[in-house]
Amino acid sequence: MEDYMLRAMTKDGQIRIYAAVTTNTVAYAKKVHDLFPTPAVALGRTLTAAAMMSGTLKSEKSTITIQIKGDGPLGGILAVTDARSNVRGYVHNPYLDMPLNDKGKFDIAGAVGKGYLDVITDLGLKEPYIGRVKLVSGEIAEDITYYYAVSEQTPTVTSLGVLVDRNGDIVNSGGIFIQLMPGCSEEDISWLEKCVEKMPPITKMLAPDRTLENILDEVLPGKELVYLDTRPVRFKCTCSRERMERNLLSLGIKDLEEIAADNKETELVCHFCRSKYVFSPSEIREIFERAKQEKNTEGNEQVKE
Repeated sequence: MEDYMLRAMTKDGQIRIYAAVTTNTVAYAKKVHDLFPTPAVALGRTLTAAAMMSGTLKSEKSTITIQIKGDGPLGGILAVTDARSNVRGYVHNPYLDMPLNDKGKFDIAGAVGKGYLDVITDLGLKEPYIGRVKLVSGEIAEDITYYYAVSEQTPTVTSLGVLVDRNGDIVNSGGIFIQLMPGCSEEDISWLEKCVEKMPPITKMLAPDRTLENILDEVLPGKELVYLDTRPVRFKCTCSRERMERNLLSLGIKDLEEIAADNKETELVCHFCRSKYVFSPSEIREIFERAKQEKNTEGNEQVKE
C-alpha cells in the first residue's frame, strides 16, 4: 500500500478525523538516517503526526513543524510537513540503543525524557504561530493530545504506532486523530469514548490489504463517515545547493574568512536527508567576497538613511 493521509468527518459534522499510513515514509527515514530501532519509532511517530497535521493547512506555502525537546538520551526530535503532506525530520541521536521498557515495548518515554513539545505553524505571515506544552509522557501520542487540548482547545484522540520486526525493519506505521468539534453532544462524546476503549493499536489494524477507510469504518461503527479527500505522504527534503550557500553566508564575515583561509574543501550535510554538499576553496572565496560586498552595501544604505 502506498502511503497516504485521509481527511474525514461524521455526516453530522460533530467529529473530524485525520488518518495516515506512513510505512514507506518511515522506512525511508530510517534508511536515510541509519536509525536504530528506538529512534526510528520515535521519529516515525512524529513524522506520522506531522503528516496528519498537514490536513489542517490550506495554503501551499504553509508548514507545520513539530519539535520535541527532552532531557533524555535521544536529545530531541524535529519533523516538518507542508500542505501536501511532504514530510521530513530527524532525531539528535540516531544511534541510541535502549532496552525495552517493563511492558516489552520500545521505551520512547525514557528516550525522550522530560521537556517540551512545540508546534510551529507558519502560514506565510509575518510571524509563525508557536504553541508550547510540557511533555506529559514522552510517548508522543499523549503529548500531541495534550497539545491540542491546551493550545487549540480541541479534544483529540491520538493513536500513533510504528511496528518494527526483529531485524529492525519497519513493518508498518500509521496514525489516527479523532477530534470533537465545538458543540459536540454528550451522546457523541459517550459514543466516542466507547469506540476508543475498544480501539486496537494502529499497528495491529494496518495491513497491505486494508485501507484507512476500512480501518475507520471498523473503529467508528454506527456513524456514517464522509471521506473528504486523500493525499500521498512522502519523505521529501527541501535542501539545495543554493540553500547551503545561504547558510554559509549567514555565518558572517569573520567565520567565512577563517574557512577561506584554510584553503580546503568545505562539506555541509543536510540535517533532514543527509545529502552532502561540497564547496571548493575557490567557491568559498567567492562566497566570502559576496558576503563582504553585501555587508558594504548594507553599510552604505545605513549611511544614506
